[in-house]
Amino acid sequence: MQAAAPQATFEFEPLDLADLASVRAFADRFLASGEPLDVLVNNAGVMAVPKRELTVDGFERQFGTNVLGHFALTGLLLPALAKSAAPRVVTISSGTAYFGCVDLGNLQGEKRYSASFTYAQSKLANLLFMLELGRRAPWLKSVAAHPGAAHTNLQQYTGLFTKITMSFLGQDSDAGALPSLYAATGEVASGEFFGPREKLNMNGPPVEVRLPKRANDRAMARALWEVSEKLTGVVYEFGALAGALQPRAHGDAAAPHAP
Repeated sequence: MQAAAPQATFEFEPLDLADLASVRAFADRFLASGEPLDVLVNNAGVMAVPKRELTVDGFERQFGTNVLGHFALTGLLLPALAKSAAPRVVTISSGTAYFGCVDLGNLQGEKRYSASFTYAQSKLANLLFMLELGRRAPWLKSVAAHPGAAHTNLQQYTGLFTKITMSFLGQDSDAGALPSLYAATGEVASGEFFGPREKLNMNGPPVEVRLPKRANDRAMARALWEVSEKLTGVVYEFGALAGALQPRAHGDAAAPHAP
């Protein structure tokens, strides 16, 4: 990265999205810097864990990492986002979200666990969060992206069918990152979802793609938000941010600037 952008400054920080103490510690360190946060990309994820596992906080690993970790991180970093002139939150979902269904009575696989269903549920939950965040915080851009069929170690637990499909439709990780990069830096609007253009949105250059029908369930989004607040203990203090929000022109669609 330094070779590609020699004038830039890079910093690395420990952050485990499967551990709320780590999330809080990272957020505290970032807020203590006093810097604005222009772009937050919620990218951490685990996929299709064969047997039900728990995080250190007692959450099912896929739901705890993919959903609750990002919910907590975004909420804790709201004061830094409010300092930016054009804040943006990008939530990374998956094509499996189209097959997902959120079961509020079995969010963490307590009653029954399916590795693939639980993953698809978490990725649909990411889209419900993205849309609800945009409705509750219209002063920021809340968008989502998915990488298509990208060759990464995320598929280490997937079955033979997925591996065969990946061999035909998959693209390298650099190409898989393009929808996320476009969502983070392009001219976009809150609520938009980006993925690859070709072969059933599995590979190719990034374009806006349709949202799964279930992602537009506002009642489910509100219910999931309330559950996430209860489980993480992170309550989004929108009212307390009034004094921190940067002045914005009406309809401002400017791309985020570097801090």
